[in-house]
Amino acid sequence: MIEPIGNQYVVARPVYSANAFGEEYKKRQRHHKTVLDHLKVCCSCSTQKAKKIALSLFPVASWLPAYKLKDWLLSDIVSGISTGLVAVLQGLAFALLVNIPPGYGLYAAFFPVLTYFFLGTSRHISVGPFPVLSMMVGAVVTRVASNAANGTDLSQSSDESEEFVQQKLLVATSVTVLSGIIQLAMGLLQIGFVVIYLSESLISGFTTAAAVHVLVSQLKFMLQLKVPPHTDPFSLFKVLESVFTQINKTNIADLVTSLIILLVVFVFKEINQRYKNKLPVPIPIELIMTVIAAGVSYGFDFKHRFGVDVVGNMSLGFKPPIAPDVQIFQETVGDCFGIAIVGFAVAFSVASVYSLKYDYPIDGNQELIALGVSNIFTGSFKGFAGSTALSRSGVQESTGGKTQVAGLLSAVIVLIVIVAIGFLLQPLQKSVLAALALGNLKGMLMQFAEIGRLWRKDKYDCLIWIMTFIFAIVLGLGLGLAASVAFQLLTIVFRTQFPKCSTLANIGRSNIYKNKKDYSEMYEPEGVKIFRCPAPIYFANIGFFKQKLIDAVGFSPVRILRKRNKALKKIRKMQKRGLLQVTPKGFICTVDTLKDSDEELDNNQIEELDRPINTADFPFEIDWNADLPLNIAIPKISLHSLILDFSAVSFLDVSSMRGLKTILQEFIRIKVDVYIVGTDDDFIDKLARCQFFDDEVTDSIFFLTIHDAVLHILMKKDYSASKLNSTQEKEMKFDFTINTNGGIRNRECQVPIETKF
Repeated sequence: MIEPIGNQYVVARPVYSANAFGEEYKKRQRHHKTVLDHLKVCCSCSTQKAKKIALSLFPVASWLPAYKLKDWLLSDIVSGISTGLVAVLQGLAFALLVNIPPGYGLYAAFFPVLTYFFLGTSRHISVGPFPVLSMMVGAVVTRVASNAANGTDLSQSSDESEEFVQQKLLVATSVTVLSGIIQLAMGLLQIGFVVIYLSESLISGFTTAAAVHVLVSQLKFMLQLKVPPHTDPFSLFKVLESVFTQINKTNIADLVTSLIILLVVFVFKEINQRYKNKLPVPIPIELIMTVIAAGVSYGFDFKHRFGVDVVGNMSLGFKPPIAPDVQIFQETVGDCFGIAIVGFAVAFSVASVYSLKYDYPIDGNQELIALGVSNIFTGSFKGFAGSTALSRSGVQESTGGKTQVAGLLSAVIVLIVIVAIGFLLQPLQKSVLAALALGNLKGMLMQFAEIGRLWRKDKYDCLIWIMTFIFAIVLGLGLGLAASVAFQLLTIVFRTQFPKCSTLANIGRSNIYKNKKDYSEMYEPEGVKIFRCPAPIYFANIGFFKQKLIDAVGFSPVRILRKRNKALKKIRKMQKRGLLQVTPKGFICTVDTLKDSDEELDNNQIEELDRPINTADFPFEIDWNADLPLNIAIPKISLHSLILDFSAVSFLDVSSMRGLKTILQEFIRIKVDVYIVGTDDDFIDKLARCQFFDDEVTDSIFFLTIHDAVLHILMKKDYSASKLNSTQEKEMKFDFTINTNGGIRNRECQVPIETKF
């Protein structure tokens, strides 16, 4: 019964052990689904299920019929045009990161939008080139193409042969197709949950490191230097070394142009951000600067006057499809897996933001299918891997985009450039594209501020961010991502392997128990210790758990048990030799020198010392906290009850069960009652299935709450005290003689012994 009294409550109920609660409240028998049950559901077929599958595979069929033509069309048109213009420029710029000619970036900006329109579940993201993915693909292209060319310099330059260009294009498209196949397979197998292993801190640190890689990779275009490819660890530092050793060869025209573009883009992006609520649409500064730069370069003939590197030939129309190379698949499968995971993680995280903002559902597995098909389709038509660029998706959403109709219209803008007006971009300097690429990195580079925020909130997350950044910078993006995931999982193992165990005590004389180190006025029942473990107990931390428990109680139970069994051996040996006799007056103990060393007792049948203490042949209970004959030294302990709070222990494996049972037996054998609280019925059932219980460790040790166990202990103690007081206390007399220096001295002492009933 619960009785509210103002802002307090009074609860009146019995003290429940797990067994008592189970007897009073019977559990319902539930049928837990097996693998066969799940297979039956998956393999069943019905009209409704077929319709549901069709709608899940083609989400466009669910939202397009409900499209509000009058309310949404104009907004989608404006958004589509704005997004398309940005997509054109980003496609050209990010193609440089892949180390292929800029024109192929238009294919990467066009094809994925078509497939995502039909298969994607997000209504607001803009799929296409993403700088981090482009950088990851570019690293693979450089490595594989360099190996194929036996170390020939494949860096972007005006005198690069057509054969090298086609080789790098083949690598880029093969990597894109394989990444798409991996994403498609993961989506069909319904394992989109794999993205949960990439935490927010890891993604933030990784994208920041990728932004640094992008920044360094674009220096050769901004300065127009011939930098050889570097793909092994420390490649970023080797690129910097190559840049600075050739700094005297910088093309001043490219440097000045790129710095002016960067400055103007940063200023106007800040204006767009600060006045985004007042501007009807963001100022398309990238488009404006591209038009101006292309016009100036063409009008003043920068290519011949200053020797700048330009986009060059932009053939109109589409290239014929290309078949991927299976040999490249074998060489790049690890890199492609990383590209697939990162691409999905970025797209899904951005899509989740917009789905929460506009209240519509998204499906992670369907997103994998959509991105996978998009990458396969794009790679087949000489594009490269894509995801979603944060800036481009922001433009699509902020300019009023309501659905993927805006994305489809943005593809139309890209299409117009591909088939009609692409030649206008031929005099555009590559340094301008590099500056535009860097202009989109501001958000990612600003993530350095995350370090301070994470340090104040969670040191482990901050460490993950820092180590992810270091791994990605030093090892490269592919190996860095793998090392970062491994390190993140290692921190989880570390936190569970070394949990912050604590000793609890009562606060406010209520049913609330807190860490006794955190509060000053705490009540801890005499002889009772409450120990809390806030993590799962498994094979890796059972030893740590045992050590922390020993530190909390202040003694090792197995050491106490062995010393008590050794003392019994001495007493029995005295009795066998006639040195200890029971008389009507008490015990007569005639002491001579016993020549039994501790080492002999330790090494002779050591297993016997760990067995339960057997005093069945004694007519009394030995009080181990009292003085014993022969001045036998036994550590005295005041603990009589130990409560283990397992409310935060989510699971126990078989190895830890054996260790836990050994710990419980050691305490029980030295007359310390052990109670476990906070577990559910499944936990106890699992212990029963694993034959955890026996005559020593029974299932009666489980209680619902800490307070139930404490009250049970106090009631049990009061009962024992009243029983002891009602029984006449007997005093047994020990008379023992000690021989010292050839003389005999008699001494008599009285030791109270609890009579055995």
